[in-house]
Amino acid sequence: MRLSDDDHAEFDVLLAGHDAFLKQRYPGERPGRQPVHTVYIPADQAHDFRAWGEIALEAMDDFPWPAGDVRDKLRREPIEDLRIDFEDGYGVRDDQQEDAVVRKAGKFLADGPVPPFVGIRIKSLEAATRRRALRTLDLFLESYQDAFVVTLPKVSGTDQVTAMVTLCEKLERAYGLAAGFLRFEIQIELPSAVLAADGTATVARLITAAGGRCTGLHYGTYDYSAAAGVAAAYQAMDHPVADYAKAVMQAAAAQTGVRLSDGSTNILPVGAGKAEAWQLHYRLVRRSLERGFYQGWDLHPAQLPTRYAATYAFFRDGRDAAVQRLHRYLARQDSGIADEPATARALAGYLLRGLDCGALTDAGLPRADLLTLI
Repeated sequence: MRLSDDDHAEFDVLLAGHDAFLKQRYPGERPGRQPVHTVYIPADQAHDFRAWGEIALEAMDDFPWPAGDVRDKLRREPIEDLRIDFEDGYGVRDDQQEDAVVRKAGKFLADGPVPPFVGIRIKSLEAATRRRALRTLDLFLESYQDAFVVTLPKVSGTDQVTAMVTLCEKLERAYGLAAGFLRFEIQIELPSAVLAADGTATVARLITAAGGRCTGLHYGTYDYSAAAGVAAAYQAMDHPVADYAKAVMQAAAAQTGVRLSDGSTNILPVGAGKAEAWQLHYRLVRRSLERGFYQGWDLHPAQLPTRYAATYAFFRDGRDAAVQRLHRYLARQDSGIADEPATARALAGYLLRGLDCGALTDAGLPRADLLTLI
């Protein structure tokens, strides 16, 4: 050996800045449960969310659904993540109308009960809707200060995210909230949020600009497809335009603790085409899961049965193989698959997600052991 202790210390100094950058920018997966979906409900219809489980169960009655566990889920916890929508789903109203709805929605949530995760989607910070967006969030905080997330739509550049951070800081001080209490998710609904004018990946810069406040990136199927020039008849979650955008989102968010959500399908399981719409939704949910998007949007109560059926099947189909591979990895046994530590972490994460969403009741290994692998 020819390197001295001084040489080793020199390299520690040379790489100290990058070490700190990695720790801050890529802290790893965020611990805790991630909801399998987000349900958007127009703000003036927010009270309707409590009927979603019942409506979903009634939709299942028309067909011979064998999955009793899905029915149990719909009775117990039909919605995991609720977003009260003041943007496209709500539309444009005068200030007096929206002010009243904001206050009513905040009080309604405060009175409970509510799903495990809740939040609101404000309007865009673009010039035309900026004042209304700020006003809505300000008023909402007057009546609701429990944990919630803000959805920021139609983001097109880092300046909007920086402004959102400033808004959060101002409101936290004004309402006496802890620093960092307000967090937000960014909707990727415009190509400029994926690829900037200078050719760089905007979405990675959006995460950096959020300063740790960004909890998720949500893909917007129809706004994005329309902006990219895809004809309405071909706008879909599995269009190549969507897959490209989501691949860039996935690379940008990897190991940052920022979670991903796929978009929605607007083909709803109602009327004569219910069975075909269910088949489509099931396939798209399963497709998203296989590609590492563990969350998506649901727009109608009748989409809940296929959301949970597809999600439960995804985790149950792979449980035994994942458990076997982990046992062999931990025992250092030879097998036909040469798993590395990163793969072991992925296997453990897969089983933990199955437990969190209720698809699995037994992961084959204790939760504490799985957590040590993450």
